[in-house]
Amino acid sequence: MKTIFIVLDGLGDEEIPAFKNKTPLEKAKTPNLDNWAKEGRLGLLLPVFKGSLPTSEEGHFSLFGYDPEKYGLSRGIVTAAGAGIDVERGDVAIRGNFATVKNGEVVDRRAGRIKDPGELIKEIDGLEIDGVSFSVKSAKEHRVGIAMKGEGLSAQISDGDPHYGEGESGLKKIEPLKDDKEAAYTAEILNKFLEKSHRILKKHPLNKKRDLPANYILTRGASGVVDLPGFKERYDKKAACVAGKVLYKQVGKLLGMDILEVEGANGLPTTNLEGKFQKAREAILSNYDFVFVHVKATDSLAEDGDFWGKMEFIEEIDRQLAIFNEFTDQIIVTADHSTCCLMKSHCHEKIPLLVRGRGSDKTRYFSEKECAKGSLGKIDQRNLLKKIVFSDDVCQ
Repeated sequence: MKTIFIVLDGLGDEEIPAFKNKTPLEKAKTPNLDNWAKEGRLGLLLPVFKGSLPTSEEGHFSLFGYDPEKYGLSRGIVTAAGAGIDVERGDVAIRGNFATVKNGEVVDRRAGRIKDPGELIKEIDGLEIDGVSFSVKSAKEHRVGIAMKGEGLSAQISDGDPHYGEGESGLKKIEPLKDDKEAAYTAEILNKFLEKSHRILKKHPLNKKRDLPANYILTRGASGVVDLPGFKERYDKKAACVAGKVLYKQVGKLLGMDILEVEGANGLPTTNLEGKFQKAREAILSNYDFVFVHVKATDSLAEDGDFWGKMEFIEEIDRQLAIFNEFTDQIIVTADHSTCCLMKSHCHEKIPLLVRGRGSDKTRYFSEKECAKGSLGKIDQRNLLKKIVFSDDVCQ
């Protein structure tokens, strides 16, 4: 069967008091998704993560059956390569966020979601610390890719973003995660870079004008070069990726998927949903066996605490999904992780899963609670493709 694989980033949520204890997905009017639920089968995915909160990179690679722990996958290599940095063996790639820091406390992890930090990046790109050079490139808005280039480096270092610790807000020193000189050296050099770049950034004229100055870089996901078996090699399926954000295109690229560009696809609530779904439909009706479609704003709206916006965006997604109503092969709708509006962050909630085209369990509509009743049960993310999507045993 051909497969359209739709990932609505951060789709799952917790109950919202303003919605009379419904989630945004439950509250939203979704006639198309509800019909698909009646025709198909539901379940819940168990998120895979090793820190305190699920991450996008862990979620996506797990969805495609690649264990992040086994392959050493992290945000660093995906972000840096996607930002256009040539990451070579021996380099350490890192994901960074421009943030607002005052008196050693993180005031805003995204510096007000700064839109164009290009002038700031110019000031710190190419900095050299004790023989290690830093390549810094934009990964759109507040996000940057960083590559440390030098001798004797190790990716075995901790994150500097307190959000992915235990909820603290104070700045974190980078620490070695392995008891060897390479990890200790890398942590020391990165700490020096963060301190030096902070001094540069806080004096920049652009930041003098901002209520939330982009004066610090929060780092996470240190990684070296990774070698992955391709999607075609693993599943014998020709695959394509339709996405707006660099990160998700890069995930597809690392797995050997063809990247299909769509004008106006930007990962924002204003993204060209119609164009993305039309592109996916054209691809699946031509020579592709599997098309991965990523939609971002369900996640970013939840991270901003905008539960009304998340609900309304889900309703717009549903309207645009009508383009697939006559598709007779397999459609999967799920997420990489849940994102809770009240927490304004990724969360531990189980992930809704809808599989259309593989039999029916007579569920009524698409929601977290209804998915908990579905015949697919609870599935480890890493087993979704192997046990459900590409299995001959799931049809009942």
